[in-house]
Formats: sequence, structure tokens, C-alpha cells
Amino acid sequence: VQLQASGGGLVQAGGSLRLSCAASGRTFSSYSMGWFRQAPGKEREFVATIFRGGGSTDVAASVKGRFTISRDNAKNTLTLEMNNVEPGDTAIYYCAASVRVIWSTRVDPAAYGYWGQGTQVTVSS
Repeated sequence: VQLQASGGGLVQAGGSLRLSCAASGRTFSSYSMGWFRQAPGKEREFVATIFRGGGSTDVAASVKGRFTISRDNAKNTLTLEMNNVEPGDTAIYYCAASVRVIWSTRVDPAAYGYWGQGTQVTVSS
């Protein structure tokens, strides 16, 4: 699967942004999907995941109540709705896919075998 993230940009603190990830191929529904982010000088960190099948979701504690992950299997699209953003959300955001990730490894970037190119999100204070 090939992934293309988009929707990043500059937004003021308290604002909203919607990130999208377009996936190629006809088997999008068979992948569990995730969003990760990486700020300068920091390691890549888990943001949110949505699993294949029943579509179980999880978000990082730092974004809980502000970010929502969803997917549209008919359109091969993954979305991250970002509300009430904070300067600490500034990072490059990556979408990722995996057929092998299990719930206990959902926050580990190494569990995802496919990655998009990333989209920059900058939150100004």
C-alpha cells in the first residue's frame, strides 16, 4: 500500500485542522492504520490508531478529547480531526499502515510497515 498524507499547515492555538491520508490499492480495509508525529529533536510518537475489522480506536493521552481518528474504507482514506490544537502539537505528522500490528503493539512505530511522507503541522501561540 502507498500512503499520501495531506492537510497540514499553520494554525493558531485553539484552532482546528483536518489531516487526510490517501491510500492506494484495493485492500485498504485489511490494514490497521495509525497517525504518528515527530517534532524536531524528538522521537516519533504515537498519536492515534484505528484497527481493521471492527475499527477499534485509540488516541494518545496527550491528544485525548481533542483529536479523533476515522477511516472511510470505500474511499481508501484515513482522517485525523485535530481540535483545540496546542503549540505542543507542532510536528510532522505521518500516517502508517500495518497488517501485522496487534493491540498491544499499537503505539510502537516498528509495528507499522508502511508510511506516508509526512505533513507539517505548526501551531502558533
